[in-house]
Amino acid sequence: MQGASRTEGTPLAGSEADTAGTDTSPRLYNPDLAPTRKAGRSWSGYNVFTLWANDVHSLGNYAFAIGLFALGMGVWDILAAFVLASVFLFGLLSLSGYMGAKTGVPFPVMSRIAFGIRGAKLPAVVRGGVAIAWFGIQTYLASSVLSALLVAVAPGLRSWQQHSLLGLSALGWVSFLTLWLVQVLIVSYGMDVIRKYIAVAAPAVLVTMAALAVWMFAKADWSLAMDAGHPFTGAERWLHILEAAALWVVIYGTFVLNFCDFTRSAKSNRSILLGNLVGIPVNMMFFAGIVVVLSGAQFRINGRIIAGSDDIVRTIPHTFLLVLASLALIVLTVAVNLMANFVAPVYALVNLFPQRLDFRRAALVSAVIGLVILPWNLYDSPVVVEYFLGGLGALLGPVFGIVMADYWLIRRTRVHVPHLYTEDPRASYAYRSGVNPRAVAALVPSAAVAVVVALVPYFSAVSGFSWFLGAVLAAVLYVAVPGRVRRPYEDVDGEEIAVPSA
Repeated sequence: MQGASRTEGTPLAGSEADTAGTDTSPRLYNPDLAPTRKAGRSWSGYNVFTLWANDVHSLGNYAFAIGLFALGMGVWDILAAFVLASVFLFGLLSLSGYMGAKTGVPFPVMSRIAFGIRGAKLPAVVRGGVAIAWFGIQTYLASSVLSALLVAVAPGLRSWQQHSLLGLSALGWVSFLTLWLVQVLIVSYGMDVIRKYIAVAAPAVLVTMAALAVWMFAKADWSLAMDAGHPFTGAERWLHILEAAALWVVIYGTFVLNFCDFTRSAKSNRSILLGNLVGIPVNMMFFAGIVVVLSGAQFRINGRIIAGSDDIVRTIPHTFLLVLASLALIVLTVAVNLMANFVAPVYALVNLFPQRLDFRRAALVSAVIGLVILPWNLYDSPVVVEYFLGGLGALLGPVFGIVMADYWLIRRTRVHVPHLYTEDPRASYAYRSGVNPRAVAALVPSAAVAVVVALVPYFSAVSGFSWFLGAVLAAVLYVAVPGRVRRPYEDVDGEEIAVPSA
């Protein structure tokens, strides 16, 4: 143990500091929430790379990026936006990833450092709630591709689209439930099976999407439309580039929070950095290249702009390529959902009910919620997506700012891991009845600003920067608000209560 003085709340002295928090509480600890043992961690740089290779190439990301072309951004504008976004994301995710590798704990436990053992439930629930909604939506998007594929291969199935229940056609229900069940089965076997799945899915997706882009490029006589006919110019052009880059970072605003759910199993911080380097800047530019080829070539061929994720495959007249592209996008979306939208709510639910739920049970609960909310209706409702999910998403920026400021600027990476699992009022993260008033004082005003900027039409010109504004404001307030702090902070690993890594 490094340092004998208490860091928050009532100071401890001597033997009290050495014994406080040595007993884990069943309300805070179970094998799924426990830190991972350093020996035997299995995630290599390649596994981190495949995580991004799958996630970057998701259906939602393609729809977003191709939408930039439809909005008037030219090819070079889109590439510039992705360069800026990739550099920024590499930095954020490397900082976030280090936290998981050092402590070995998942995000709901990591957030106890800044928010307290009870206050941490709020950011975990917000992150999990956003993820559950997007799990359902991404499954619906993938099911749309599967439905398009089934109709292309078996045209007689068109009749299944003439009848609907709760807003979804019969064919849509079959496609959605099939993919829903596949994801439940995969995640029920835990993080190791997820790691193996994405390791196999990534190269297949990359090769297939590259082949599709080359085929489209050839169909357009090896030329591209550099814009849709009305490009932005001057200051307006650069504003759109910056806003597109900011929005791309916001898309990953959820992932930068719970990246530690994966890096807690990383072999070393070097593995994280190498995986991030290839998986974010390099892979993201590869993705941007495919986007500009698909959108520019399609516009060159027939003057049409790809409008949605299922249009990516519907525009392919060659049946064999259509099947390959559809299967690749479906495999890809399953991988993305498992990583970005399944793991987070699973850990959030386990954190809420550690005595009742384990990883498998929480996965089933999360999947059922993602089904009963009828996500296709959410996706088709601009009000729900913009105001509800947009508002919740805006809250994640301030949470990220507080967690990062606490860990990097105040504690300087020093964490007493066993104290994250104890209800001992003398322990480091007991704060005031388990809630850190300093975090609350920083979160409330910064979250209010972020939500107002994101949702109020008056601020529409800067709404794309709401996540950044909330994160920076929260970090500044957190550092500026006086706290009952005594240095040096204790830096104690969790090996004594650790479990084998998945």
